[in-house]
Amino acid sequence: MDAVGKDSKKPVIIAVVGKGGVGKTSISAAIVRLLIESYPNKKILAIDADPAIGLSTALGVEVASTVDDIRKAFVDTAEAGKPETAVELLGEARYRMFDALVENDSFSFLAIGRPEAAGCYCKVNSYLKEIINMIAGAFDYVVIDGEAGIEQVNRRVMEKVTHLILVSDASRKGLGVARTISKVASDLVMYDRSGLIINRVPDMSVCDSLEFDMDLLACIPDDRLMTMNDIMGRTIFALPEGSEIVKGARKALNNIGIIV
Repeated sequence: MDAVGKDSKKPVIIAVVGKGGVGKTSISAAIVRLLIESYPNKKILAIDADPAIGLSTALGVEVASTVDDIRKAFVDTAEAGKPETAVELLGEARYRMFDALVENDSFSFLAIGRPEAAGCYCKVNSYLKEIINMIAGAFDYVVIDGEAGIEQVNRRVMEKVTHLILVSDASRKGLGVARTISKVASDLVMYDRSGLIINRVPDMSVCDSLEFDMDLLACIPDDRLMTMNDIMGRTIFALPEGSEIVKGARKALNNIGIIV
């Protein structure tokens, strides 16, 4: 039986958020791996919502098209003075989203993409919100690797998330960002549960000395195996079960009630 309920038709939507550079993508990838291993018969979707676009590499996925590519096609068609075609494309937008979906035997993958122009990421974020509302119901588990910072939470992109996992390192700045996101999310995100992962901890005694106003899901030591894995260009699936990132992610998922 699934930890979140065998008969529930509501998808489990897990958003991984926090400050940049704290290992959100590695933890997101580890969560995808653990869901695949724990629930091999379930439909799992991984969404790379970070403009840095690192989750595809961590999961070994080749991305040919992103959601932003589709958005740009709408814009280009409209600017080319082909209103009928633009209207037709807009009417098919819900279906065209699936053009960016990569499917393999164990999970599906969707990259939101990175706008080429500098400035606001809000147009792509609005697409992400629509995607969550539109296609999440076709999957049992959805894992979202969120962009760094608070914008996606502040813009209600994540409002339908069921489980919010905040990631930080042990720094005051990282924990401050996590607290800010947690505070805003308590008003704007309709999550069932949330919690904090402290990642890349140089000395585990540090976790004993920190004070938290969030549920602590796991404290993960700095993982040399993960670092070497990245250097060698290997995916999360190449890591041994005993690696710190995999063990820590498993503990976090257990503590938040997603796996047993």
